[in-house]
Formats: sequence, structure tokens, C-alpha cells
Amino acid sequence: MWPIELGPVICVVGARPNFMKMAPILRALAEHQPAIPAILVHTGQHYDREMNDRLFEDLRLPQPDINLGVGSGSHAVQTAEVMKRFEPVLDDRKPSCVLVVGDVNSTLACTLVGVKKGIPVVHVEAGLRSYDRAMPEEINRVLTDQVADLLYTTERRATSNLQREGISEERIRFCGNVMIDSLLANRQYARSPADTLAAAGVDSAIISEKSGYGVVTMHRPSNVDHPETLESLLTVLREISSDLPLIFALHPRTKSNIDRFGLGHLIDNNRMLILPPQGYLEMLGLLSRARIVLTDSGGLQEETTALGVPCLTMRENTERPITVEQGTNTMVGRNTVLILSEARKILAGNGKSGLVPELWDGQAAKRIASDLFAWLAERQHSR
Repeated sequence: MWPIELGPVICVVGARPNFMKMAPILRALAEHQPAIPAILVHTGQHYDREMNDRLFEDLRLPQPDINLGVGSGSHAVQTAEVMKRFEPVLDDRKPSCVLVVGDVNSTLACTLVGVKKGIPVVHVEAGLRSYDRAMPEEINRVLTDQVADLLYTTERRATSNLQREGISEERIRFCGNVMIDSLLANRQYARSPADTLAAAGVDSAIISEKSGYGVVTMHRPSNVDHPETLESLLTVLREISSDLPLIFALHPRTKSNIDRFGLGHLIDNNRMLILPPQGYLEMLGLLSRARIVLTDSGGLQEETTALGVPCLTMRENTERPITVEQGTNTMVGRNTVLILSEARKILAGNGKSGLVPELWDGQAAKRIASDLFAWLAERQHSR
């Protein structure tokens, strides 16, 4: 029986990547014996009603108990607004701890509120480092890890990263990757690529079973906010599409900038199939059957490694080096010559086969629930 003196675990989500990480955690808390009560708080940092509802349905996530409705804004405004709206939730619900995932603004904002109110904070996916302080996510990771009480990591190198930053080993637990928990739990429900394309009204005749297709996602400011960079990347993608049809799930930021910079002519409509942002099960289906993925997403680096699909990451660094060292990921930056040569190497059958990293086995959330219960019970006993 859950100790009566302990309040619920407040679980925070704020943006799309958080949903995939939180879904298996909530299930594991509910299935733990005894069950660990949880309250799901959605900050509303990213909120598109249709996409939000679809993600919750796809991941079998319960609707949030509380939605703070923060919306968009600058990093400072958004972080401040989350903090202001989250504090009364802690006063009202008196939780045993605050559990945050990932590296978005909501992660840091809710961590700061919890710590300053003396409420334990638990960070899932701790210790990842790109060592690029120009990325807002890196600032969020470093600061969250410094003040959180309990840190769950996805790979062993993360422990070394944290210890170098002065964090004691007793605060760190290697548990595996909850993103992969979601992938393995939902792979059987993934939508077929044909159904996804048909639903979007896209003619998929150029994709044959023999040729297959590649998947492209691109949204980071360093890639899409500068006209010269975006033009060069679209140009090399167009060239790759002459060898293999590409399905491009177009982020709103990227679409807006293509239009703003007048780069639409670089999209070859005969070889590049443009889709709007997709739900989780649609993307999982597309990734599962792709011959190659070209992306600047952190999560897709992990998912392609788990799926055994070759991935080219169009970034200068990664906070997930295990996907390069053990998995199917290759860093190509914004070097268009390298992007093209590595893509053609993969299409010739010489891509990385890779290994699935340690504890990326679909059981990470269960390990977290078990350890968290013991940790909270020990804290109560030692008072």
C-alpha cells in the first residue's frame, strides 16, 4: 500500500518529445505493486489541439489532470510563465516529488519551482550532453541535473558526464531509455506508410517496394533559420531524392522559412513527398520501413538505432553519442558533400548495422518505478 504520508508523484510534460517519454512511466507507476499515484501536468508549452489529442490517443496516455495553458513565447517568457502557474499546483497537491523528463523549457521551469519549495525533483533522461551551450536544450539539461535530487540515465556515459560536473554517484541511476519503451510497446500499432500517405492526400506512386524511400525531418534553428544554410540543405536533399524518393515531414518552422526565403523551387514534387507534421504512430511506421533517415532530431537518432535503420544527423554535435558509437547514426553536420557521400554509401548497402545499446529493452520505466518507490520510502523512513 502506498504510504499514506506520501503525496502523489507530479509528472510534467510540456512538448511532444515529453509525451513519448512519460507514457511508459505513467503506466509503470500505475502497474507497480503497490500502485504509485501520479498527477499528470501538461504545461501547454507546445500546444496544437489536433496533434496533442492524437499523440495522447496514440500513446494511450491519460488526459492531463492539469493543463497550465502556457502557450508559446520567448524562452524567458515561457519559462517564467510555467513557473508562475506551476507553483500553485505544488501548494495544492502536496506531492512526494516532481518528475520531469527531457530538456525542454518546462523541464527546467518545473524543476526550479520544486527545488525552491523543498520538494524532491526526479529527472528522467539525465546526463546527456552535446557540450554546445548555444543550444537552449543544453542549458536546460545542465541546470536541471545540477539541482535535481534523483537522476535516471539512458546510457552509462551519462554517469561520467554528471560526475565530471560534481554530481555524486548516489544521486544517479542507470535505468535505460524510456523512449525505446514507447517504441517497442507501440511498434505493433504503427500505421503503414501507404495509409499515412493516403490520409495526407499524397500520391505515393513514385515509391515502389523495390526502391523504398527515405525519411527527412529538419527543424532546428541552425538549419532552417538562415537562408543560405537552408538552401544548401534543400539542394543536397533534392540531389539525394534523385537516387531515392524522400518523404519529408515538414515542420511548421521549416515550411514557413522555405516560403519566406523563396526556396520552394528546391522541392522536387516528383521525388519528394511533403507531409504535414505526423502523429507518433504514423512516424513510427515511416521510420520502421525507411532505407535511410536524414534528420536533426535527437529522438530520431535513438529511434533509428533501436530500429536498425541508418541515420544521418545534420548537426555538428549530438547529446546522444551512443547512437554513433554503437548504433546506426552518422554525424554529417551541414557539410553537403559529406551528406551526399554518406547517403550514397547507405543506398549502396554500406550503411551502419549497429547494435541496440544496453538496457534499451522496453523495461526502463519499470526499473524507474521500482527504484523510485524504494527511494521515496527510504526518504520517508529517514525523516
